[in-house]
Amino acid sequence: MGVSEDRVAGIELVPDDDGRGGVTVMMDGSPQSHVNLADPGSLGFEYIAHFAAVIDTLPAGPLGITHIGGAGLTLARYVNAERPGSPQIVLEPNTELTELVRRELPLPRQHRIRVRPVDGLTGVAQLADASADVAVLDAYAEGRVPAELTTVEFLTDAARVLRPGGTMLLNIADEPNKAYLRRVYAGLVAVFGQVALISTHEILKGKRFGNAVAVASTSPLDILALRRQVARMPFPTGLRDAQQLARQFAGSAPFTTADSAQSPPPPPVKGWRVR
Repeated sequence: MGVSEDRVAGIELVPDDDGRGGVTVMMDGSPQSHVNLADPGSLGFEYIAHFAAVIDTLPAGPLGITHIGGAGLTLARYVNAERPGSPQIVLEPNTELTELVRRELPLPRQHRIRVRPVDGLTGVAQLADASADVAVLDAYAEGRVPAELTTVEFLTDAARVLRPGGTMLLNIADEPNKAYLRRVYAGLVAVFGQVALISTHEILKGKRFGNAVAVASTSPLDILALRRQVARMPFPTGLRDAQQLARQFAGSAPFTTADSAQSPPPPPVKGWRVR
């Protein structure tokens, strides 16, 4: 592949130093995703592994997945490898990023991954009702989740795109106090009803800044299956179910279009981990 440090408009593709062929996609100094063309199951970041773990609990066969945010298309590549024939739409407004990734980290043959050069808010509004089994929110601008992508109004539109019983996954980065996450949780409960949270133990316990994956659906979540997947993680991972979250985040108010906020700014790069 011959990827060296390639820089386009603040974007870098930085090869791993372990010789295994992995590449980290960096934007403005922050790692966005990790790709290994030879091994789509090598997911790099903990939260991507959590996304994959949830998807692995869903019924066998192809899945229609809408990705809100694309970067290196790591999760889309994983789904393509594990569930061939899955139709996937990726909403990624950064065309320079997409072009660089396509050129230097090409997608496999016969994939059904379609990247649309549009932001999440606009792109979701253009999608048909009940057109996806899974919606994945993993969109960051300058290391922060855009304010418009965690409001009740946006989550309601994302729910519209899901088929009955569909699943929404969200990558939410927050500080140890979880002040931002608790408001996202409140919006998810208001729109979907069923919510669980997956992350490493140290993040769940509020020991450091980091990413948590929220799982939401209008249908009951298979908590037992999720716990089994979490137990298989190669790093210490936990799951908070609906009852635990209701106690932890009691009294939280959701974000709305009139009262929204970005996620907190990330710490220096050393605060992020690539596995």
